[in-house]
Amino acid sequence: MRILFWSSTFWPNVGGVEVLAARLLPALRTRGYEFTVVTPKSHSALPDQEKYQGIPIHRFSFRNDSTPSIIDYVIEMREKVVKLKHTFDPDLIHINAVGRGDFFHLVTNTGYKAPFLVTLHGQWEKRIEPIVEHTLRNADWVAGCSAAIIERGRQLVPEIVSHSSVIHNGFELPPLTPQPLPFDAPRILCLGRLAQQKGFDLALGAFRSIIMRFPRARLIIAGNGPARTELEKQAAQEKISHAVEFIGWVAPEGVPALINDATMVLMPSREDSFPLVALEAAGMARPVVATRVGGLPEIVLHKQTGLLVDKEDREGLAQAVSFLIDNPAAAVQMGNAARRRVETAFSWERHVDAYDALYRQLIKQTSLSKEKDRRSAEKVPDLL
Repeated sequence: MRILFWSSTFWPNVGGVEVLAARLLPALRTRGYEFTVVTPKSHSALPDQEKYQGIPIHRFSFRNDSTPSIIDYVIEMREKVVKLKHTFDPDLIHINAVGRGDFFHLVTNTGYKAPFLVTLHGQWEKRIEPIVEHTLRNADWVAGCSAAIIERGRQLVPEIVSHSSVIHNGFELPPLTPQPLPFDAPRILCLGRLAQQKGFDLALGAFRSIIMRFPRARLIIAGNGPARTELEKQAAQEKISHAVEFIGWVAPEGVPALINDATMVLMPSREDSFPLVALEAAGMARPVVATRVGGLPEIVLHKQTGLLVDKEDREGLAQAVSFLIDNPAAAVQMGNAARRRVETAFSWERHVDAYDALYRQLIKQTSLSKEKDRRSAEKVPDLL
């Protein structure tokens, strides 16, 4: 069974969506699927074609940076996509995370007929909402990585309610054994892209009052992004630079060890569909302090596996972190409960099984429909 995996971002880019896709495709390939990936060319240095673990990747310049005429550019891209679709001849097209490049799937969908599945991750820009709406309206099935993101899709296109579902992101526990939570010198970890939506500025604001109560506490901010310079300036203005460590980007394989050194993980997000970091923290038996946004409340159960506070609530974040430092037994209990929950509710095997079953369902439905059409055509008398 051939799957054209049309992803708005893919390896070697690194983020939650990319890491999950890079794990999912090889796992499904062992179950009999053949994949080809279509993804935007995010950097000019990347080749148009290469392979990831034997899976072909085709990168397209879905932004018109070279062709003078927009019409010529659309025609050129359309011809390339049609050629790839006909050459690969997929049984299913899986759009993974909506983006502007979906336009070129939509304008070639009549040229090559195959069922298509859409998985919603993260947020989409307001300016591409017409493309997102049209994509959802024409999808055979829509999956969401969280109940929150699927509800957003249903609000945009209510008719997808009958053919949509939630497939939570999955997580495979690392071989690393969780270490005891450090409380003598608490280490509070923020991990992710340094961007406004992650709310790390709120973490810095909250940490100012935390360090007044717990002078040995340290805030570790791991990741890179456009907000790094402003965050470093903020730490200096708050006069907490001596207690804040900006350690930069951490490779996915290094994340478990980083979390293993932390007392807790702090996620003050302004928006987040279903962040992998929360699952990784749970996997290392760390309690999470997070905001009630997006899919975070689906991962973090308040007072059971962590603590939730309202969006933009610096004081609430500080109080929650302080509570866990003041109550080590409760913090340990929440972390252990989080690990048990991630093993069952968000297991990697369950995630792979769900996509395997959905792929087979959609391909089977299409095959039955084609067979029905063929038999109906055979019954039509030849009147010529």
